[in-house]
Amino acid sequence: MAHNQEWLDRQERTRWFLQDRFGMFIHWGLYAIPARGEWVRNVERTTVEDYQAYFDEFDPVDYDPRAWARAAKQAGMKYAVLTAKHHDGFCLFDSKLTDYKSTKTKAGRDLVAEFLEAFRAEGLKVGLYYSLIDWHHEDYPAYGDAHHPMRDNEAYKRDPSTFDRYLDYMHGQVRELLTNYGKLDLMWFDFSYDEMQGEKWRASELIRMMRTLQPHIVIDNRLEAGGEGGGSIYTKEPLAYAGDFASPEQIIPPTGVTDADGQPIPWEACVTLNNNWGYVASDTNYKTPTLVIRKLIECVSKNGNLLLNVGPDARGRIPRQSLDILAEVGDWMALNGDSIYGCGQAELPKPDWGRYTQKGNKLYAHVFEESVGAINLAGLAGRIKRARLLADGSELPVSRPWNAALFEADAFFNFARPEHYTYPLPDARGTVVELELK
Repeated sequence: MAHNQEWLDRQERTRWFLQDRFGMFIHWGLYAIPARGEWVRNVERTTVEDYQAYFDEFDPVDYDPRAWARAAKQAGMKYAVLTAKHHDGFCLFDSKLTDYKSTKTKAGRDLVAEFLEAFRAEGLKVGLYYSLIDWHHEDYPAYGDAHHPMRDNEAYKRDPSTFDRYLDYMHGQVRELLTNYGKLDLMWFDFSYDEMQGEKWRASELIRMMRTLQPHIVIDNRLEAGGEGGGSIYTKEPLAYAGDFASPEQIIPPTGVTDADGQPIPWEACVTLNNNWGYVASDTNYKTPTLVIRKLIECVSKNGNLLLNVGPDARGRIPRQSLDILAEVGDWMALNGDSIYGCGQAELPKPDWGRYTQKGNKLYAHVFEESVGAINLAGLAGRIKRARLLADGSELPVSRPWNAALFEADAFFNFARPEHYTYPLPDARGTVVELELK
């Protein structure tokens, strides 16, 4: 099939992204102080004046991005994305276009610059999240808007003709981030809604500017409101601002993500570690390490990435529970990362006992369920050259035990001999068997 230049450019830009598969999302800002989530202003309809107290207090004395970077690297993550500006408009970087920034708080530091330096030093790729929305800026629609904290307050009626001033500001900040902070690997915009999408953001102009400054940068698909609409990333002819990857949120798409022709497109599920993005002191509903591991495997088995979020607290610390989960995920990744990095969907249906990922002639069987007798590899009779337990490289017997004689199309393996016995899984979180195919 013929591909246009834009498609080929996207293939080139996203090559590392499809290789790396696992990243860290970091939601951090003034909202860590009230500790009721990053949408606290919207939910509680807080005025700029009342929210100012958190700006005046903001002093993350324990902010050590090197510690964050080490935690991400040890977890097996290959890239990280930090909220340079969230919807509340507060900037973690030293923007020349506003005083509503970290350098004007007690912190007195450019927190984005420190983040980028620390994560690059650990060999991780770096991205920044930037909210298209801004509840602080006086030219952003307020009264009558779907999400603004002052949406019901008529005193906040805005003149639509001044919106261009906001767009100049927003474009100017994106230009600063792409000009003053070295090479960025990824830009994560958030988010479009109702009529606030596409060219309402002057999106084509924005993308042209970004591609001129950093042609390699990978951009998400949130300059438009998504869906299957005209020119989205899901269509045969996506617009320039449709982005390089789809960004399903708090869901792993049942069959992965494809375009109108059924061709896979790059995608990344962004998922919280508990139930919130920003720090919420009362939220202890954490996902288990096993769930995180299995959801990462699920994403890769559908040609996707997992961007897993942490929400540091007001002092600048990633919560201890988050770090403990990441550490255990990292222990698994250190042994089993070959079944994740550079892997994608296998040419086989999902097996009963778990999932497959594949890289070339290496098929990775991720076994989640214990078996009665040998483990069935449907349709693979005569195709397996050898089987190894990935975690330690030990050989596993591949054969057709006496009790499987009827299943001629299938291959079987087990964790010990005799093959027809039942054995526990070597790793209950997810046992990975590397199958070399003939």
